[in-house]
Amino acid sequence: MKSLLSLFLSILLGVTNPLFARQMNGFNLDNAVIPSAQILSGGPPKDGIPSIDNPKFTAADKVDYLKDSDRIMGVVVGTEARAYPIKILNWHEIVNDSIKGKTIAVTFCPLCGSGVVYEATIDGKIYQFGVSGLLYNSDVLLYDRQTESLWSQILSKGISGKMVNKKLSVVPSSHTSWKSWRLKHPDSKVLSTETGYSRDYNRSPYADYTKNSSVYFPLAFRSKKYHPKERVLGLSMNGKYKAYPFSELAKAVSKTSSTSIHDKFAGKDLTISVDIENRDGEIHDASGKLLIAMNSFWFAWYAFHPDTEVYKP
Repeated sequence: MKSLLSLFLSILLGVTNPLFARQMNGFNLDNAVIPSAQILSGGPPKDGIPSIDNPKFTAADKVDYLKDSDRIMGVVVGTEARAYPIKILNWHEIVNDSIKGKTIAVTFCPLCGSGVVYEATIDGKIYQFGVSGLLYNSDVLLYDRQTESLWSQILSKGISGKMVNKKLSVVPSSHTSWKSWRLKHPDSKVLSTETGYSRDYNRSPYADYTKNSSVYFPLAFRSKKYHPKERVLGLSMNGKYKAYPFSELAKAVSKTSSTSIHDKFAGKDLTISVDIENRDGEIHDASGKLLIAMNSFWFAWYAFHPDTEVYKP
């Protein structure tokens, strides 16, 4: 009798009964480590935005579908450089790829302007990622097809499912113009528009979103310190966060006439190498080690890190 009462209470409270599990787009959110009420549907269903799983590439000198000013995400593994045009990523958000034997997931969130490349081999097993159709703080939630776990792009970790709290290893990448990338990597391979899908890659599905001040979805935290779409380099170190807005970096470059800016953060001496024109940059520590920095819109960085410090020259 006691066990039946316990079972009844468990069912009533939704503790053990899978019928009471909170699900969205087919994903179980029971063990979510972020507020499940803040996980929202972006509109499309699971895989409604299709990832590119068998990417084709074109030699840089054969590319006729990019203008100099078009933005790309660039990755170098060993001696091979690859460019992933934003005009394609806007429609697909994820490219599952392999370079020189390294399996990677190239991810881009058009709403947050955030591009991150991850190693897709976790604990010795290769994972393939897709677009869940769900958002947290307006940022894309990825999912892996092996365990159906959800992953936050900006947090770079699993937020629900079997892989909850697993960290993703970030692969350094550039977020720059096609002209700048081509000059540095003339032998680069470029993601082809032959994706297997019928899309007008010369048209953005987000119109002028990158320039206006609108944010489509609710955020946990907001700041009016900068234009919502101001680009920043975001740095995480020892549990602390710092944003380097390009508008502030531009002031430093103007004052010093140098593209190498020195800063101190979390007890570390840093050098920020900036390309103001293309809103791109790298951060190194005193030993010359490249640190992982996220290039994203200001509103997105702040929504996840409201306690962030902000660089000012």
